[in-house]
Amino acid sequence: MSVLFTSISPDNPVKKTDAHDLLEKVGVSIDPSEEDDFHMLLGAVHDCAETVADMPDYQPKPDFDRYPRQNVRRPSEEEQVLGNAWVHKFLIKGNPDGAPLAGKTVSLKDVIAVAGVPQFQGSDVISSWTPNTDATVVTRVLDAGADIVGTTACENLCHSTSSFTSVQGIVDNPYAAGYSAGGSTSGGAALVAAGLVDITIGGDQAGSIRVPSSLSGCVGLKPTFGLVPYSGIASGDAMDDHAGPLARTVLDIGHCLDAISGYDGMDDRSLGSPKRGSTTYAATLQAAPTKLEEFKVGILTEGFGHSIVDPAVRSTVMSAARKFEELGATVEEISLPDHLNGPAVWTIQSRVSGSMNLLGQAHGRRGLGLTELERERLPWTKESFQRAFPTTQNVMINGLYLMSRFPELYAKANNIGRKLRDMYEETFEKYDVVVMPTTPIVAPKHGTRGLPMESIKPSMGLTINTAVFNLTGHPAMSIPVGFAPAKEDGKVRLPVGMEIVGGLWQESKVLRAGHAWETHFNWKEMASNDQD
Repeated sequence: MSVLFTSISPDNPVKKTDAHDLLEKVGVSIDPSEEDDFHMLLGAVHDCAETVADMPDYQPKPDFDRYPRQNVRRPSEEEQVLGNAWVHKFLIKGNPDGAPLAGKTVSLKDVIAVAGVPQFQGSDVISSWTPNTDATVVTRVLDAGADIVGTTACENLCHSTSSFTSVQGIVDNPYAAGYSAGGSTSGGAALVAAGLVDITIGGDQAGSIRVPSSLSGCVGLKPTFGLVPYSGIASGDAMDDHAGPLARTVLDIGHCLDAISGYDGMDDRSLGSPKRGSTTYAATLQAAPTKLEEFKVGILTEGFGHSIVDPAVRSTVMSAARKFEELGATVEEISLPDHLNGPAVWTIQSRVSGSMNLLGQAHGRRGLGLTELERERLPWTKESFQRAFPTTQNVMINGLYLMSRFPELYAKANNIGRKLRDMYEETFEKYDVVVMPTTPIVAPKHGTRGLPMESIKPSMGLTINTAVFNLTGHPAMSIPVGFAPAKEDGKVRLPVGMEIVGGLWQESKVLRAGHAWETHFNWKEMASNDQD
């Protein structure tokens, strides 16, 4: 590697002591005899930086003529629903000749770039920023005929599976005000479950699609890592980032997945995904029999066996899983003890990479850079850190600690994550899908922001069965399968989700299992009959 230069510019601001001062922060130093040379080299890099900074950015240009943004606004008090589910209301009409989403309404989690629409990410760490480009999924759902009707509440910088952490306000569970809708795709899940929009596009780093789907009572799919491009979506951690749909039916999930999947020429997460427009998830569902003869379903013992799994949730999901037998499937209990290690391994991997992302030091990926966002959120200050929600503060503290005390552990966590992936791939050679509770409990009551433990407690444990599949990259979908009583009030009945997991790139099997189940069983009626 070399930098071509003959001299540095006369107004270059680099000081002779800068190299020494920078290195002192990481506990090393340079030989005084080399100081002049490193000053010259650092000055040359500064001149390179000035050159690049003066270049025009290169982001995809939205087609405002074809897809104009109409009436972008913060929702009025009368327009707001389910607490504060909406962030911005607007209308972008989809392609009138589009398919397969013609006539569908779509909302977007407030981390997905929509040119001309301010974005908050549920936080006031930074002021709202306005993207200049559309995320790939935005263009694709419009091309497929859907109308985009707004952006929806996201939990504070996506660092919560509750629905009270956004500075824009709480989001209520559609089945009981005062209870969590789940997060971090909180507003979209609540709107879909309440029947107010057809589909939401969300993001998932540990369960942020599946947890709110489970708690709110809708279907949510985290696809195989990379199947859906993440271009134009604010990243939490490039290794865990997944984008996917939430809807009321598995068939709508299939239609949306056909529209948004496939490499987009930008996101290196998607290099292995199929060509855009080549998938037939929905058509395969419609053509396949709704019975599941020759299908093998594994009931994961460890997924049910966590001590924090509520007995009512356990029995509801077990009953739902056994109903696959009525559809002709072979259903067997299986054991994968290493599943229990998933949360710890995910924690190490995500804390290190997540903290680096927060600090603007996550590099080494090819993709669409959201330069306006980076300019607004960096550098951190004492004031911005104090405004951050405790979960975000904790990610940064954890990551810095791990890198200082366990320098080899991030690499080891990635290795063990690959072991878990391979273990599951071996399982999927024998079983078409594996099932377990999506969340260990039904929706808890909203928490409050206070001391860190008080603020974080409502989310603790919710991702014990979801985060591992961000680590391994496997497709995982939550479908509603019944109700169970709230912990705080047995008269309050709240949705229960069953997670269906398949092999890498085996979305068709996951969708088929879920579609067959929901075709033959009405989860609302069945739950009342089974549990009353």
